[in-house]
Amino acid sequence: MPSANTSNHQPVNQANNWQGLIETYRPYLPVSATTPVVTLLEGNTPLIPVPAISEQIGRGVKVYAKYDGLNPTGSFKDRGMTMAISKAKEAGAEAVVCASTGNTSAAAAAYARRAGMPAFVVIPDGYVALGKLAQALLYGAEVIAIEGNFDDALDIVRSLAKNYPVTLVNSVNPYRLEGQKTAAFEIIDVLGNAPDWLCIPVGNAGNITAYWMGFCEYHQAKKSDRLPKMMGFQAAGASPLISGKPVSQPDTIATAIRIGNPANWQKAIAVRDASKGEFNAVTDDEILDAYRLLASAEGIFCEPASAASVAGLLKVKDRVPQNATIVCVLTGNGLKDPTSAIEYSVNQVKTVKHDLETVAKAMGF
Repeated sequence: MPSANTSNHQPVNQANNWQGLIETYRPYLPVSATTPVVTLLEGNTPLIPVPAISEQIGRGVKVYAKYDGLNPTGSFKDRGMTMAISKAKEAGAEAVVCASTGNTSAAAAAYARRAGMPAFVVIPDGYVALGKLAQALLYGAEVIAIEGNFDDALDIVRSLAKNYPVTLVNSVNPYRLEGQKTAAFEIIDVLGNAPDWLCIPVGNAGNITAYWMGFCEYHQAKKSDRLPKMMGFQAAGASPLISGKPVSQPDTIATAIRIGNPANWQKAIAVRDASKGEFNAVTDDEILDAYRLLASAEGIFCEPASAASVAGLLKVKDRVPQNATIVCVLTGNGLKDPTSAIEYSVNQVKTVKHDLETVAKAMGF
């Protein structure tokens, strides 16, 4: 991995003294000395070289994976939630509420309980991966499943927050994006500059918006001398930003981005235009191929939606500039969705008799 460019700044990511995002990037965040910091020491996730993927593209291109699945609750949502819950506590909130396809619910539940406040989660019934549902329940959230999809759930929680004493912590909460922008800071702190491209899965479109905020702020602070092209990828069955209209019944195996009417739609369009980037769709088969490739060739286990960034990069690889540096964002841990891992794995469990010869034969000896 390239060493940081120390001519402009010293990297702040010192793993032996990491104090979480708010303390590390306090000058860039809307907090004060009296803000109660609610943290699980999120952030400081690795930027991992992925040589097998680089090799598929060729032409001297270097690809890295920003593996945010190594945050405390296993997804990038922790970055935004440390800010959203800290500010909710500062404001005297009695409880928090969110709509979720899974990852937001886990993060909201964990950080709310850390802050000593109740969390309410509204999910689309039957459309949340088991690992994520298990987290929310064990953290102590009140989980309410509704008939309908994520967009229906978001409509309900927005109304709840207007009419009842609960604070909404979905990405329409501006503090969420403030926390999530720190991932862009970390990338520049490691590479010494912004990448040429940032490839990212897009569901509710908060994360692509937040990354652009972070890249722009570091660029303005002269900690990078360029801005990346923002390449957003949606699942083909849930691609309103590509079709230009909401999808009433979004459908994809990538549950984390199964969203038909992104809350941050206009912000994401603005990011695409400002960065001269693109939105493209990837099929479920392309997502699953990238999901398996990351695990089998790179040793990185992400959830299916995360693999949309790599699937998208491979789909448009002929347009990648020579010698480019590219970062693919992996938003969630593979353990979030064990059902998909088992169902879509090429390998399956072999059950044999318990004797040496039979076991050795099953191993190919």
